[in-house]
Amino acid sequence: MPIVVNVDVMLAKRKMQSKELAEKLGITPANLSILKTGKAKGIRFDTLEAICKELDCQPGDILEYVA
Repeated sequence: MPIVVNVDVMLAKRKMQSKELAEKLGITPANLSILKTGKAKGIRFDTLEAICKELDCQPGDILEYVA
């Protein structure tokens, strides 16, 4: 898949667990896992915005295009 989701990288940099991020975002850990593994078909902008807010990062830190 040419789009890589780097949520795990940002979680490690912020020393935060997936469960903690899911709670702050108001989503289930299972839905966050689907996003992290790249199995999600899409992501809502408000969810991406919330992730960036909680992890203090930019959308480009989360999503990466790999040719």
